[in-house]
Amino acid sequence: MTAATLLGRLRVFAAALALLAIAGALPALALERGPDGAPDPDASAVDQRTLLREAPRIEGRIDIPDTRARVLIQPAGRQWDRFHEVTLHWLGAVVILGMIAALGLAYLVLGRLRISAGRSGSTLRRFSAFERFSHWLTAVSFIVLGLTGLNITFGKILLLPVIGPDAFASFSQAAKYAHNFVSFSFVIGLVLIAALWLKDNVPRKVDIDWLKQGGGFIKSKHAPAGRFNAGEKAVFWFALAAGAAVAVSGYLLLFPFYATEIAGMQFAQIVHAVVAVLFVAVIIAHIYIGTVGMEGAFEAMGSGDVDLNWAKEHHDLWLADRLAKESPAEPSAGAAE
Repeated sequence: MTAATLLGRLRVFAAALALLAIAGALPALALERGPDGAPDPDASAVDQRTLLREAPRIEGRIDIPDTRARVLIQPAGRQWDRFHEVTLHWLGAVVILGMIAALGLAYLVLGRLRISAGRSGSTLRRFSAFERFSHWLTAVSFIVLGLTGLNITFGKILLLPVIGPDAFASFSQAAKYAHNFVSFSFVIGLVLIAALWLKDNVPRKVDIDWLKQGGGFIKSKHAPAGRFNAGEKAVFWFALAAGAAVAVSGYLLLFPFYATEIAGMQFAQIVHAVVAVLFVAVIIAHIYIGTVGMEGAFEAMGSGDVDLNWAKEHHDLWLADRLAKESPAEPSAGAAE
């Protein structure tokens, strides 16, 4: 037998073995079928849920020097997207509409809280011009931030179908710029009211009495209060805490990747959105009580002056302190002699 003949037979033998291997694998492949008996090409593939649980090994990255900014895709992004597009919509609707419904019910049951003794015709100064400026700077900034922020969350659902895509795109772009820049005036106003009213909002024992007497909502009971009652103090401290939370989280989003990476920014956005929704609901209640809910309340921040009977009814301890400071001192016995 020549070498060429031997080599040829070896080739034939190798080819036969390869065919046998292929034939043996075919039955195994044929078993991969769907429920209907048809071949299922994806039967041996790993499903998406299993892949997502393998994070961060399936994170997609692009080759740029900044390691924090080069994440192209990550599983947590899907969780964030569901929060923003589903959970936040439900949370915002329930909290904000629920507060409006509760205030509407309160108005139907209690009506507007009138000054029990009527207006006296005499007024006294409650807030200075600078105090009112600080309040309105914060208030107007908050309204702009609230409306533009709600557009980010609900605009595609509520506004887009009404005004169309072109107008909505232009409005949303302008609203986003307003949201970014007005945030600075809001923070300035927040710092001002904290500096002005921090000492008057320290909790005191009288605040417990105010709560026990129904906070002024029960006409048969008198709720004592200093310059600010327990309800106003609660709004003050909530505004400071919530304002700080939305400011810090907002600036992390406004200046991306300077202090955190993708995961941190996603968490900051969740904090920003949840706190902002609660903030809007609380301020809606604050606006209601300061306008239609209570007679004489708006004048305190409008002109700065309040009616004497209003002050007696709602801030009697503050009124007594003011009158004591403004009345001339009585001469002592020694001086009279």
